[in-house]
Amino acid sequence: MQPCNPIGYVHSLESFGSVDGPGVRFVVFLQGCALRCKYCHNPETWAAEGGEEWTVEKLFQRVYRYRNYWGKKGGITVSGGEPLRQMEFLTAFFELARSKGVHTALDTAGQPFRPDDPDYLAGFDRLMKSTSLVILDLKEIDPERHRQLTGKDNANILAMARHISDLGIPLWIRHVLVPGLTDDEEGLRRTADFIRSLKTVQRVEVLPYHTLGLFKWQKLGIPYPLPDAVPPTAEQVKRAEELLEVSRYPG
Repeated sequence: MQPCNPIGYVHSLESFGSVDGPGVRFVVFLQGCALRCKYCHNPETWAAEGGEEWTVEKLFQRVYRYRNYWGKKGGITVSGGEPLRQMEFLTAFFELARSKGVHTALDTAGQPFRPDDPDYLAGFDRLMKSTSLVILDLKEIDPERHRQLTGKDNANILAMARHISDLGIPLWIRHVLVPGLTDDEEGLRRTADFIRSLKTVQRVEVLPYHTLGLFKWQKLGIPYPLPDAVPPTAEQVKRAEELLEVSRYPG
């Protein structure tokens, strides 16, 4: 049984997010992530410990003050880190938000998903009942390349995408484009095939790699694994959008 008032560990808050779901969003970034993506721009969120402690009620009170800015399209997005690592807190927070009629978006890479654990699935399905939208970051379709990129396999992530689709929850799919790393055409075609197999995808986005988080690696004393990586050109982004069939999903 879930605690009636679980504690969440919050890395940071953003009052006016414009790229984290439909409309204007209040974005909550939770602490903790098991992936170690080579291009991660928030490595300070990896550790499970740390962050500021919040109760569900206190956090919602803080967020709900901004509701007049959301209009009919906006709402709350919870990101990370990886928010599914704090699923009890996330579920209670989304349930409270939905009870007030707030649109809720989960921004996730899916790594904690455990498709063979009935208890976990029951908890996940409860979360989905209060989730308006899932924004899923598909980093790599090939399992070995995914392991090299993130340190983890992707079988459970793909299983999660199928499960969300089967539940009828709207999906946005994102892919970070890193030249020479996540832009191979065969991989993008396979990713497009997988996305096409899902029933609830509303939007597909290509996110160009950037180096804005590099200083965080340096501040933490972590060697940056992509010292020679550069952002993609407009032509490279356009080609990736063509291969991922972005135009099929107008959002």
